[in-house]
Amino acid sequence: MSVDETDLPFYAVCSPEEVEKFKKRTEEGRWDLLSWEVFWRERYDYLKSQGYVLRPRFRPEWTPSWLGTNRNPHYCEDSIHSVISKVMDATRQTDGTRVMLKTVSHLGDEIPIGRLLSRDEVVNNPANHCVPVYQVLQDPIDQSKAILVMKYLRPFNKPELRTVGEVADFISQTLEGIWFIHRQGVAHRDCAAANIMMDGDPLFPEGHHPVHLDYLEDGIHYAPSLSRQDHPVKYYFIDFGISSYFDPGVTPLVIGDQGRDKDPPELNNHRPYNPFPLDIFILGNLYRKEFVEKYYGFEFLGPLIDSMTKEDPKDRPTAEVAYSMFREIQASLTESNIRWRLRSRKESVPERVVYDTVAVAREGIYKIKRMMV
Repeated sequence: MSVDETDLPFYAVCSPEEVEKFKKRTEEGRWDLLSWEVFWRERYDYLKSQGYVLRPRFRPEWTPSWLGTNRNPHYCEDSIHSVISKVMDATRQTDGTRVMLKTVSHLGDEIPIGRLLSRDEVVNNPANHCVPVYQVLQDPIDQSKAILVMKYLRPFNKPELRTVGEVADFISQTLEGIWFIHRQGVAHRDCAAANIMMDGDPLFPEGHHPVHLDYLEDGIHYAPSLSRQDHPVKYYFIDFGISSYFDPGVTPLVIGDQGRDKDPPELNNHRPYNPFPLDIFILGNLYRKEFVEKYYGFEFLGPLIDSMTKEDPKDRPTAEVAYSMFREIQASLTESNIRWRLRSRKESVPERVVYDTVAVAREGIYKIKRMMV
């Protein structure tokens, strides 16, 4: 059966020869479910009974939608493989909200810490930047595991931050967030870049696909995005898999060298260390690698980052002090500083001239609009 080509962009429609080619590739298993996708397919009916629907690809009776049509499978939503084994997106049936599902072990502290940080008394606290856990489901097949139902988020840097002010907001929110986490008696221990995400809804008014993030949910058309400068977002910490909770008055000590960031000097498997200063180091290291080393103009972050990444954990500021230090820095930034674009250290001279010219023009338009209000 042929689809109506007028409803699709040219690149999503195949010639008869391409149809046969893709049919053969499909029969050879090119778009078969991966092993971790089979895991979620096996739980499709259970999750649906609990009010959560997976994408069509994961239905037990799924057959590729492009077979028997002239659709290019690369632009069919159900051809898109999931890339993270333990995490899956779903739609909540009651209101159509997208959520994230994560399979976790009953052993360890991830479930109790998730509940602690999502309890009614704190879940709506503006300083709480922990991914909300909506529900904990028992895995229907493996009794040693559970499925966390959480707020859907996307990577904090997709799309990339574009202005000094956007970076300042990111740093402010993450320091505020880690201070909040520490006040709950929790040390994250892995608050590296990959474990900080954002609620991207303000940036994507038409939505986006949960795997092909640059596309709309149909997997065909690019998703238009707005700027953080005009549409602020909230950042969240995720993945409390190696986090630790300490009761008040208990000396906070851990061992272990897990985590994405291997630079903290205290990481080891033999000598106990305090994990709270570890979080400070990891964030300081993130600010250095993601911003100072990639872009010009962040010299003002030097003293803060240097203090956060001191060799001796005892010399690092607490989360509260680091947040206070940055708020003073943030208050010293002028409006022009805040709105200025990020200038990559990889830019060539011609690129810099063009981008700076555009930035100056944009700033001029902004000021004219302000004068007219």
